[in-house]
Amino acid sequence: MKPIIYVGADHAGFKLKERIKLMLKHDGFTVHDMGNNKYEREDDYPDFAKLVGENVAKGRTARGILVCHNGVGMCIAANKIKGARAALVNNERIAKEAVADDDVNIICLGQGYVKTKEAMDIVKTFLKAKFSNKARHKR
Repeated sequence: MKPIIYVGADHAGFKLKERIKLMLKHDGFTVHDMGNNKYEREDDYPDFAKLVGENVAKGRTARGILVCHNGVGMCIAANKIKGARAALVNNERIAKEAVADDDVNIICLGQGYVKTKEAMDIVKTFLKAKFSNKARHKR
């Protein structure tokens, strides 16, 4: 069973989020867009990080993808939600290891720092990755 994917982005990540959302739907995922639903220059990234973080934290198999200019703000905001485990990811190796070693359930991307093709590959890797369940990573 494929996980439910929650996506969110502010104005600085809106374009990339929309592309990711289309790819995920094409690949058969259930995608819930937590906003913003239109480009709004004055929106605020913590609003979307909170919505994605809260929804991902509720579901055992849910995953989240957040996008802003550099991904840092989204990552900080999402990690304030109990049960959300967000990581700033800028390549496929980090995406895989973040899940395998740290059981990350949300990735944060910087639209200003990753190309669209790279972002798509990162997302695919993140969604395929599994937590290792090794004792050293569980504690």
